[in-house]
Amino acid sequence: MAGRKRRKLRLLSETFKDDKRMAMRENNMMEHHESWSILPVELLELIISRLTLKDNIRTSSVCKRWLSVALSVRKVNKPPWLMYFPKLGRVFEFYDPSQRKTYSLELPELHGCRICYNKDGWLLLYKPRTQRVLFFNPFTREMIKLPRFEMTYQIVAFSTSPKAPDCILFTVKHVSPTVVAISTCHPGATEWTTVNYHNRLPFVSSIWNKLVFCNGLFYCLSLTGWLGVYDPVEHTWSIRIVPPPRCPDNFFVKNWWKGKFMAEHNGDIFVIYTCYSENPIIYKLDQVNKEWVEMKTLEGVTLFASFLSSHARTDLLGMMRNSVYFSKVRFYGKRCISYSLDQRRYYPRKQCHDWGEQDPFESIWVEPPDDLSSFSWEG
Repeated sequence: MAGRKRRKLRLLSETFKDDKRMAMRENNMMEHHESWSILPVELLELIISRLTLKDNIRTSSVCKRWLSVALSVRKVNKPPWLMYFPKLGRVFEFYDPSQRKTYSLELPELHGCRICYNKDGWLLLYKPRTQRVLFFNPFTREMIKLPRFEMTYQIVAFSTSPKAPDCILFTVKHVSPTVVAISTCHPGATEWTTVNYHNRLPFVSSIWNKLVFCNGLFYCLSLTGWLGVYDPVEHTWSIRIVPPPRCPDNFFVKNWWKGKFMAEHNGDIFVIYTCYSENPIIYKLDQVNKEWVEMKTLEGVTLFASFLSSHARTDLLGMMRNSVYFSKVRFYGKRCISYSLDQRRYYPRKQCHDWGEQDPFESIWVEPPDDLSSFSWEG
């Protein structure tokens, strides 16, 4: 009997100790949660303001106090607008893919100009008749003229806003399979500088090549997928030994090169291959392993693809995330063709596009304006 009593007392003692430890642990957890919940509003705002849109939304579900703070600092980016160049007249149309609205604006300054590139809210334009090259902001009407330069069948890009001191313009022209002519200029210069470079690998440059500026370098993707790199500081040109992005055999059909796009985002380079009857294939350049990696998700990034320049955005609302938006609008200007990587389908359904039918100088994605007062809305 005495032995049974001792065992019962020991069990009761251990149970009491376990209950005490659990109570202490729960108290510690409550104190930890309370310490977060009673953070000063200013500190909460500072912390939450540094979160991405996705994490901000998650944070807002913690409690009512955090919801209020999360909403007060939530930043939602605006997607770019699709700008159309008219074949006749001086009225330009701008399509907002988030609102599915089309606006119009008269821009007589662009009469006789050909669009070449867009970045940081600035258009790079070329007047074939006078060989004039110029920067133009379509919403502030600012214009910056550059030295005259003959642009025939070549692509051109610039590194940053023309108001920045380190703005560089870059263009590459085919001379032979082993030689390219690279021309550079900057705002304030009196002439363009042209230098011929020899390629160690065959590199064909044409108007269908793609250009981006990334991490201080200009990257040029050739028709056959080889990557040329120009360093504007060291004035060097090289062909990267990176095998071209692999595409299915049925991608190599008539006008296949017109359905190729390239964009840059936070130091990453993306290439998009499209074919009329197939889903797009998206690759990201792995700089370390020197290979193109096929992407099954963009992790919330949205790509906006057009022939002359493509762009990337994060922190967009709704189904615009993790998608590719193309420079073609259907259904009487109401729906922009897009492809969702989440749903693995085009929107509108079965609205894939034959890019061989489209004029490459017809449209381009541009930064949206802050003020809409000068626009007329087409309902």
